[in-house]
Amino acid sequence: MTDFFLEYSSFILFFHILAVTIWIGGMIVIRFSVHYSFLKIDDAKIRLQRTLENLKKFFYMVILCIITIYATAILMHLGLGLKANLIAILKEIILLIMSFIFIKIFIKRYKAEKLFKKAEYILTKKELEPIAKYLIPVNIFLGLIQIYLGIALRGF
Repeated sequence: MTDFFLEYSSFILFFHILAVTIWIGGMIVIRFSVHYSFLKIDDAKIRLQRTLENLKKFFYMVILCIITIYATAILMHLGLGLKANLIAILKEIILLIMSFIFIKIFIKRYKAEKLFKKAEYILTKKELEPIAKYLIPVNIFLGLIQIYLGIALRGF
């Protein structure tokens, strides 16, 4: 495994960082830019529809990113022979927490979409609100900690 990692380490690290960038950066853009632009749409039905569509497309991209992050992290751990240290353990715990939060967000969006299709717009909005108010901001915060710990783990 070490030989494989050494031969492809640049690609592995590139895809790891790319996936992290898309996930964390995407959440920042959605929460602090797209979210506010959607709030300017006067028609509540159209606003909810656009929000659901936007999140759906982003979430499928995030699923690929999460899979890539786990796969490349495993390859780096095995390839570098990383021992369990405090930073590595913290990164793993935070990644698991972020993944569980993402699953919660994904389920909430799915429930909101079902409510939207039933024309339950008030309930749709209530289902979506915690995503923007709490869940994505928490994952952004945890993601930024992850980035810092990744830098610290590599000793830069």
